[in-house]
Amino acid sequence: MYKKYLFFLLLFCGIQNVSAQNDLVKDDNASNYNQNKPERELWLKNTGLGLFIHFSMDSQLGVVISHSLVGASDDYVNRYFNELPKTFDPSKFDPHQIATLAKLAGMKYIVFTTKHHSGFCMWDTKTTDFNITHTPYKKDLLKEFVDATREAGLQVGFYFSPEDFNFLRDHHIAISRTDVKMDAQTRHEYDEYTRKQCEELMTNYGKIDVLFIDGDPKEVVKQTCWKLQPDLLITRGAIKTPEQIMPGAMINEPWLSCITMGTAWGYQPTNERYKSGSQLIGLLIEARAKGGSLLLNVGPKPDGALPIEQEERLREMSAWYFVNRECIDSVRSWVISKEGDTWFTAKNGHTLYAIVTNAADWKEGTRKTFLVRSAIATDNTKVSVLGQNSRIIEYKTDDVSCRYKQTDKGLEVSVVKAQRIYDDHRWPNPVVIKLENVNPVFKEAAIVETGAGSKVKTGAVLKGKILNYKSISAKRARFDYRPYHGQVETLYAGKWTAGTWVNIKGDGTFEAVLPLKADYEYKAVVEQANVEIEGENKLFKP
Repeated sequence: MYKKYLFFLLLFCGIQNVSAQNDLVKDDNASNYNQNKPERELWLKNTGLGLFIHFSMDSQLGVVISHSLVGASDDYVNRYFNELPKTFDPSKFDPHQIATLAKLAGMKYIVFTTKHHSGFCMWDTKTTDFNITHTPYKKDLLKEFVDATREAGLQVGFYFSPEDFNFLRDHHIAISRTDVKMDAQTRHEYDEYTRKQCEELMTNYGKIDVLFIDGDPKEVVKQTCWKLQPDLLITRGAIKTPEQIMPGAMINEPWLSCITMGTAWGYQPTNERYKSGSQLIGLLIEARAKGGSLLLNVGPKPDGALPIEQEERLREMSAWYFVNRECIDSVRSWVISKEGDTWFTAKNGHTLYAIVTNAADWKEGTRKTFLVRSAIATDNTKVSVLGQNSRIIEYKTDDVSCRYKQTDKGLEVSVVKAQRIYDDHRWPNPVVIKLENVNPVFKEAAIVETGAGSKVKTGAVLKGKILNYKSISAKRARFDYRPYHGQVETLYAGKWTAGTWVNIKGDGTFEAVLPLKADYEYKAVVEQANVEIEGENKLFKP
């Protein structure tokens, strides 16, 4: 019970204090039951990565998918529903190529938008003419996706929105996401409309593995889909799915973060800012280190082809995964998630993967030494670098062997980056050091709660607490901080500034005054046995 309480506390605090300040969707808490089978949730915990595809007819304009209808003028709404379907022809949509690329990148499933909030259906539905078969494309695009995904050996996922702006328009109800008013008869009709669409999706396309429900009400969707497909894994709607952010702390329950490659979910041809391949790999690593997985989104062009920028990043991820898949698939969190810029995943409690993310300046053929404070060597410890044999380096006769030495400060590991990945010898992405037969330095890590911040004349008083302070030993803590520019911008933010260490009180609490006079992100950091353990991120607004 304590672990379950802690899971919700940490995730709620880590997400709510950021997303409440932005216009992005909060992770939904309204639906209160979960009929996912344990083996399906275990599958998700073993799965590091999935592909999310947001695609609809408004990709022709490059505007936000569906949401431009909220608050739109009548003429805009009429043109959207009457004109856009007439020119939507994704003739270059190639689900086989997409599925092959997804599999190369380490993705185990693909989630496709069957219907977004606009109500436009990407399948041959009998519930409305507002669907893909009433466009120049004419065919059932969803069936093509399902068949190709299965042929690639990946699991099939559907995104479905129970919110439907087309239904609202047909019933002369103002298009809104937060203030939809229906009488009882219309509500019943709405629920039946949703139920019939879910029945089509769950009966016409064979076994469906994953469902992501975006919007409310979710109950009709869940009841209908679980009844027809009992083995269905429902993500949003049953488990936590933080959007556009990573949870600030490690979580034991199954979860995933859904994140865009750029800033947009659908195709945005201009004014877009893509994350680099290294950033996306970093997000995957962070998700796995914290016990979850990444659902990475792409948005095809109006003709159905992936933008080259998105393909490029998936190929970069594919190369990294091809070398390092062992540290991503079927792994669990280590006793802590990271030390500085080195993240950790683990298997069987005694095989540790130290993922060095600040490797951009690590030249090929160069030896580096790392201190892993959270691990202790045993008589059977082995050290290696994933992807390379650490015996041979091209064109040289240098010693590229792996070494380790246990010291009073931690496990000292010395390795050489000895595998050529790029022609120019400048592979900028993380290097993974595998440490076999090691033990954690402590059995239980501090569970760090980042508390509230309050304004004072000199800036902010920040508070924190060790929730399990009675069972662990820690004497000092601090707060790290950095300027905050918005929820999406958090993923592009700079490095953290470390605050001054303060003493931890006997009840596990601590606080510090920092000169924060603008919007800042901050997080509590506790030192335990010379290991720094971070709490969740929070937002201070003076």
